Amino acid sequence: MQISYEETLNDVKTVCFQAALLYTNSEGERRIRVHTICLPVTGSLPEIMHAADTEAIISLLAKMAVDRSITSNLSDARDAFINATVDILNAFKIAQNLPAGQTGQLIVPRSLALLPMYILALLKHPAFRIGTSTRLDDRVHAMDCMKTLPLDQLMKYIYPQFYHLDVLFYNVQNSNDDDEEEELPNVPRLQLSAEFLDSRSMFLLDCGLLIILYIGLNVPSKILENTLGIKSTAELPDYVYGLPNVNSSENESLKQFILKLNDEKPYQPVVQIIRDTSTAKPQFIEKLVDDRSESSLSYYEFLQHIRTQVK
Repeated sequence: MQISYEETLNDVKTVCFQAALLYTNSEGERRIRVHTICLPVTGSLPEIMHAADTEAIISLLAKMAVDRSITSNLSDARDAFINATVDILNAFKIAQNLPAGQTGQLIVPRSLALLPMYILALLKHPAFRIGTSTRLDDRVHAMDCMKTLPLDQLMKYIYPQFYHLDVLFYNVQNSNDDDEEEELPNVPRLQLSAEFLDSRSMFLLDCGLLIILYIGLNVPSKILENTLGIKSTAELPDYVYGLPNVNSSENESLKQFILKLNDEKPYQPVVQIIRDTSTAKPQFIEKLVDDRSESSLSYYEFLQHIRTQVK
């Protein structure tokens, strides 16, 4: 949320915010729940910039963009994303007394290093992207999610978490079968780019509301049989939902990894399985937002575009 204040804060060291919810429980008792937070006050802009919360900023900008899309138009909302990013980076440049003009690189505080990445992901999201490929129902649903999802789920909805799963399966094959209590290996997380795809591997995309399991064309038949109960990707229909039950260590490891991802989610997401040659593949590819598409910039190109806008 945004706040405004009328009095000066020059002599104040901390400010307190309090929110109260009055409700009636299932037994008819009136209850009140109170949340209080105290925050320090500073007159130093650099200090504020270095303590900025990128996820909170992105969440607020997304909600404001939904409102602007409804009251004005989608182009204004998209422009607002760019303007907010440029304004923040200009403010940091002024706060640090950096020289005007191009410096050859984009200078941002560490706390806001991922801000341009999230902004680009918003611009490519069904809620705000341009073009005729987005159905109105999908856009309205996406906007509703922008306004209502919890912060941690919203960030995955905007910028999904991308995992390479090979370590799950090959670790199982090489481990001691008697060690049932062995912890899951550290599954590497990747940037959202097709350059990391390998036709011999399986990948997982955690989008918060949806988990996509992407199956490469040349995944070994033994892995396919032990994880999905099939011998070839040709056995998979174009649209498959839900993870099959297979009596194997590989299938169990995959289930445990998905359970770990879902541990803090308010509800279980849908699991969709997409093979490399499926007609559903574009649904997976469009979420690799670091890459260039026909109507949008790659992450590197977007950074260069922002750099030219910073004075």
